[in-house]
Amino acid sequence: MPYLFTSESVSEGHPDKVADQISDAILDEYLRQDPAAKVACETLVTTDFAMVAGEIKSTAHVEPEPIIREVIRRIGYNKPEYLFNADTCEVMNRLHEQSADINQGVERAKPEEQGAGDQGMMFGYATRETENYMPLALDLSHRLLQELANIRREGKEMTYLRPDAKSQVTIRYSDDNTPEAIETIVVSTQHDDFDQDERVMLARIKEDIINILIPRVKAQLGADVQQLFTSDIKYHINPTGKFVIGGPHGDSGLTGRKIIVDTYGGKGAHGGGAFSGKDSSKVDRSAAYAARHIAKNLVAAGVADQALVQVAYAIGVAEPVGVFVTTYGTTNVSNGNGQKLTDGQIAEKVQSLFDLRPYAIVRRLGLQNPIFAESAAYGHMGRQPGQKEVKGADGSTRTVETFTWEKLDYVDQIKQAFGLN
Repeated sequence: MPYLFTSESVSEGHPDKVADQISDAILDEYLRQDPAAKVACETLVTTDFAMVAGEIKSTAHVEPEPIIREVIRRIGYNKPEYLFNADTCEVMNRLHEQSADINQGVERAKPEEQGAGDQGMMFGYATRETENYMPLALDLSHRLLQELANIRREGKEMTYLRPDAKSQVTIRYSDDNTPEAIETIVVSTQHDDFDQDERVMLARIKEDIINILIPRVKAQLGADVQQLFTSDIKYHINPTGKFVIGGPHGDSGLTGRKIIVDTYGGKGAHGGGAFSGKDSSKVDRSAAYAARHIAKNLVAAGVADQALVQVAYAIGVAEPVGVFVTTYGTTNVSNGNGQKLTDGQIAEKVQSLFDLRPYAIVRRLGLQNPIFAESAAYGHMGRQPGQKEVKGADGSTRTVETFTWEKLDYVDQIKQAFGLN
């Protein structure tokens, strides 16, 4: 019997995402000056107010206030009527030195023996459902809001748009877990006040979402996904009605409150730890990226049609206490006797292929580079790997890779290890 699955996303102007972007921008500035910086930066935003707090161990000197204002300005909160304005909001800084008790569990005389910054379990997931190996409902939810932000910045259509927005997509699946159609699309977008009856205003926004936004999103997709956009889709556009008051004025925002949006939209699993504002010594972040890297390469290599990888750590201990893999019964590899490999056997091979000590993860994925601000909105997973120029503390410029955990650089090794052509 067909079933439904739903995922949501939030825009860069959502209060929690504003907080995430501030935290990661401050982290990046520390890493730009000092790649070995230890950073845990939390942000609170509310009506015309932003505060950062947390623990730092670094040789860098960073002034948070100009960074905070620049992030807010870039997002689009630059008008007095928003009641959260980059130029006028109050900024408070409560960052302080990291606890020596925490630091002693992380740093070692030999860098490769670096311990995990905390205990916990981290998950990575991948599926053949989309070209970027992400769950379809979440991928579409992100695309809707990314394109809505593009329209807002272009300023040619839907000129009433404001930065805060949310989306949600429900997919109908067949019994064999194949997407059959898009059942429902929900979009709630902040907007300017209309000098019109509210019903007229809402009708215009709905018409623009369906006739402007949806076609632009569809144009990004392959034919197999485009055909899921049928005339039977149920649209709920600004279902609560007027949405003028939004952003941090409408609702306070905190770093780390959108962890499901940041990962897999409810598919697979999440260990519970947030990412933004944390340097890579915190396995909440680095090991979650490593687990995604493994899962994506396993699926891309053909080991399984979907895969969930769990890695768990004890604080201060370098080697993971456990590595778990499940393929949900979609394994495509066999042993010499023609029997399909068990998930436990796949996990054993994973451990032989990937060094999961924190130091090794950081080196493999280049996680001491200032590459995290790009990840703080529209999901940390499923993004396109790229490059950017970074100016170091000494004035020299270097090129660093972004979204390294999305690279398919282990596919050949995995194929060889599992005997795949």
